[in-house]
Amino acid sequence: MTARSVSVKVSQGMMRDRCAVFGTFAPPEEVARLIFFALFALQHRGQESSGIVVSNGRELKRHVGSGLVSQVFDEESLSRLTGFSGIGHNRYSTTGSNSIINAQPLVVSGPQGALALAHNGNIVNAVQLRHELEERGLSFRTTTDSEVIANLILASAGRSWVERVAAATRRLIGAYSLTLLTSDTLIAVRDPHGVRPLCFGHIGSGPVVASESCALDHVGARFERDISPGEIIAFSTDNIQCMNTRDGQRHAFCVFEYIYLARADSVVEGQLVYQTRQRMGARLWDEYPIDADLVIGVPDSAIPAAIGFAEASGIPYCEGLLKNRYIGRTFIAPDQHLRDLGVQLKFNPLTSTIAGKRLVVLDDSIVRGTTTPHVVALLRAAGAGEVHLRICAPPIQHPCFLGVDMATEEELIAARMTITEIREHVQADSLGYISLNGLLKAVQRQAGTLCTACMTGQYPVPIQMGLSKFILETAR
Repeated sequence: MTARSVSVKVSQGMMRDRCAVFGTFAPPEEVARLIFFALFALQHRGQESSGIVVSNGRELKRHVGSGLVSQVFDEESLSRLTGFSGIGHNRYSTTGSNSIINAQPLVVSGPQGALALAHNGNIVNAVQLRHELEERGLSFRTTTDSEVIANLILASAGRSWVERVAAATRRLIGAYSLTLLTSDTLIAVRDPHGVRPLCFGHIGSGPVVASESCALDHVGARFERDISPGEIIAFSTDNIQCMNTRDGQRHAFCVFEYIYLARADSVVEGQLVYQTRQRMGARLWDEYPIDADLVIGVPDSAIPAAIGFAEASGIPYCEGLLKNRYIGRTFIAPDQHLRDLGVQLKFNPLTSTIAGKRLVVLDDSIVRGTTTPHVVALLRAAGAGEVHLRICAPPIQHPCFLGVDMATEEELIAARMTITEIREHVQADSLGYISLNGLLKAVQRQAGTLCTACMTGQYPVPIQMGLSKFILETAR
C-alpha cells in the first residue's frame, strides 16, 4: 500500500498533490470518520485508490493511498484528519493511469486559496483545456482530467468560488459530478446533462453529498433529493447558495447506472435500483420466454433481475453461483489476464442444485465477451443440462467516453459479432438481450432523458472517436 498525508496552507500559492464522491459540512464535528464509512459504502464504484481531504477553517489536510478504503485508512491516519468539513473519493481510472499521483481528492492552490476536488465522470475536451491552461502559466502534476477541472476553476473569473466554478463549468464538455472543498465551503456540482449520479441529504443539520443514496443510509443521513443537472450547491456556515448553469442541454443520465454501476439499494433519479433490475428480468421473460427448470443470476448485480424473471415466468429461482466477496469485480480489473483468472476465483457453482437442470442465467451485460464463456463453462462442468443466457443490457457496441471504462470498440464483442455468433462464442444454448425499448420500460424513463450511447452510438455531447484514457499521459 502507498499512502500520503499532506497539509496545504490556505495562503500558499503552490499546488500539492480522480468513481465515487462524498462530502459533508458539519461544524463543529470531526468528519473524517464519517467520510471513511461513506466511502466504504461506495467501494463498488472504485477500487484503485481512495482519499479524504478535510478543512479545519485554516488549512486543508489530505490523505490518499492506493487500494481499498480499508487498506488506505487506519486509526492513525484518520486521527490526523482533523476538520469540520471534508470530501472523499474512491477512484477507478477513466482518464489517467492507475498511479498514486492521480489519486483523489486532489488539491490545487492559487491566489484565491486552496481548493480540493473529487470527480466522477470524464471530460472529453480535457486536452484542449489543459494546453490552454499551460499557456496561461498553470502547471500540472497528474495525468487526469480532474486536475484540468481544478485548474480551470482557479483560472476562471469570479468574485467567489461559486462564481468561478460556474464560469469553469461553462467550458467543460463531458460528464462530471464533483465535490469541492475550500477552507470554509463545501460545493457540489453536477454537469448539465446529469450523466453521473449525485444526491444530497442531511445528518442532523449538516449537509452531506454523495454519488449514491446508499452512502447516506450507511452514515444515518436523511436523503433529500438528487442534485439537478447543471446545479451548483454551496454549503457554508449558516448559508446555502444554489445556482443552475443548465442552458437547454438534454438530460442524459447514464442507463448503465441502473443496469450495473449503482448499488441495488440506492435510489437514483427517483428509482430504487433493485426494482428497476427486477423489471428488467420480467421484461426479458416477456421478450424471450423459455422452458426451463431453474432461474439463477450472476452475482451480484443480476440477482434482482433473476428474481424478476422467476416471478414473471413461474420458474423457480435459486442461487446457482456463489460469489467470493473478497475478489474484486472482473469488470473493473485493469488487466485481461486478471479478468480471466478472477472469474475462476470469484464464482463457485452449487453443483448439487444445478446438476441435470435446464438453467436460465441472468447477467447484467456482455462487454468484451471474456467472462461469460467462463461462467457458462463453470455451470456446464457442474452438470447443468442447458444454459440459456438472458442479458439486462442491449448489445454494447460503442465505447463510453463519459466516465465508464468499458473497452475500446475493437474489444467490444457486440461490435464485431452477431448475436448468433456471440451465442456460439459463449457456448450458450440460447441468448437473449433485452431490447432498448424493453430496457426503457424497465427503468420507466423516456429515451430522451438517458444516455444510451454505448448501445446506440448517439452521444449527448460531441465526441472525438478514438479517445484514449491515457491521452493526458502523452499531453505532458
